[in-house]
Amino acid sequence: MYRTAASRLRSLRGRVSNLGATRYATSSAVASRPSSAGFFNWLTGERSSSLPPLEIPLAGVVLPPPLPDHVEPSKTKITTLPNGVKIASETSPNPAASVGIYLDCGSIYETPVSCGASHLLERMAFKSTTNRSHLRIVREVEAIGGNIGASASREQMGYTFDALKTYVPEMVELLVDSVRNPAFLDWEVNEELLKVKAEIGELSNNPQGLLLEAVHSAGYAGALANPLLAPETALNRLDGSILEEFVAENYTAPRMVLAASGVEHEELLSMAEPLLSDLPSMPRLEEPKSKYVGGDYRRQADAVSTHVALAFEVPGGWRQEKQAILLTVLQLLMGGGGSFSAGGPGKGMHSRLYLRVLNEYQQIQSFSAFNSIFNNSGLFGIYASTGSEFVSKAVDIAAQELIAIATPGQVTQVQLNRAKEATKSAVLMNLESRMIASEDIGRQVLTYGERKPVEHFLKTVDEITLKDITSIARKIISSPLTMASCGDVINVPSYESVSSKFHAK
Repeated sequence: MYRTAASRLRSLRGRVSNLGATRYATSSAVASRPSSAGFFNWLTGERSSSLPPLEIPLAGVVLPPPLPDHVEPSKTKITTLPNGVKIASETSPNPAASVGIYLDCGSIYETPVSCGASHLLERMAFKSTTNRSHLRIVREVEAIGGNIGASASREQMGYTFDALKTYVPEMVELLVDSVRNPAFLDWEVNEELLKVKAEIGELSNNPQGLLLEAVHSAGYAGALANPLLAPETALNRLDGSILEEFVAENYTAPRMVLAASGVEHEELLSMAEPLLSDLPSMPRLEEPKSKYVGGDYRRQADAVSTHVALAFEVPGGWRQEKQAILLTVLQLLMGGGGSFSAGGPGKGMHSRLYLRVLNEYQQIQSFSAFNSIFNNSGLFGIYASTGSEFVSKAVDIAAQELIAIATPGQVTQVQLNRAKEATKSAVLMNLESRMIASEDIGRQVLTYGERKPVEHFLKTVDEITLKDITSIARKIISSPLTMASCGDVINVPSYESVSSKFHAK
């Protein structure tokens, strides 16, 4: 980081204004100079000693050393305990730290008995443990000004704590206690079940979220078809004993990572090892199988708008890293969003779906590309919202846009370069957040067993070509179609007619 001359002047002037005459200069020559009245002194009738030249150091004022022009990024260090728990961290000059526990566990590991457990566990995070009441946990977090949170996905779960670095020991101990020793008190479980029921009831007001769930249940056979949100049929069955059994089976040492951003590794290791080294080292369960099959989901509702999603499989998932990165660039290349912001500054106005669809068809309220990537598979598609009378045309447009992206010559180098730069910008800006950096460490270590440097990701993005985009798009639309719709679905085209548009190409 550079320091400009102007900033030095402002800094010195600020200090000089608060110093007495004895701190103006150390040189006797300067001190013996006769005072002279300036214009302000003449105007006010006052007299004062003239300021010394700025190159004369001031007594008692010690300037900090200049910052280096380049700070070497911190390396992620990983230690695996004898029982299989991985502890990973990177240092940071930030005065705060973010610590998280990430687990290779999610709805794909649920059985018919434990269906909905992941969703409920997310809601039960940081409730009473065998050592602390929920009130005590809240008070401890508030006392240090921290933030806690939990998230559940189909394949992973995360518990996070963010606060000042000086409280890292308290953060680690509370995190481990919350994850390892939940009490699952009956009244707390029942209270959260009521909240889950209310959350499910409100899902009808979020058609996009409903469809994103539907394309998974319709598109997959096996574990990835398990609902991320607890189904209503499970609410009367779930209780503390089911949660205890699910945690005992899945919260095991080889499937756990303690990750931190802003903490020295040796310091983190000394705090975490006594708390995690006695965790049972059970054999790691085989990841449940999933098979992509494609399918159709329709939900008729009394609504003015119709919402529809077309999706296809992305084979390989995160385990085939280049394809996952290609998919990220492809999503930003297609872009889209809501019609209210079409053409607005900073709203993605240069993406293909804005220029080719939202700016051309006023009947469409929303039109955007989406993806969901898992360890060995993924989904990519287009979500649209429009009136019932226009939905058939909107589906045709979505099919045309997906086919166009898979056709050589339809994507320009300018469009690809813009998408690549947008991808790199989004990644770098996100990693400026210590909470996202901590999460990135934990989730990468779970997936790859290591954390790959951001330079590796940026280099892969730079190497993407137009041929790569066409190739991945062709592979995507060659898989079976998954189609989901809700609202006034009477005019939604049949699954067979839409699927034939892609198979004919």
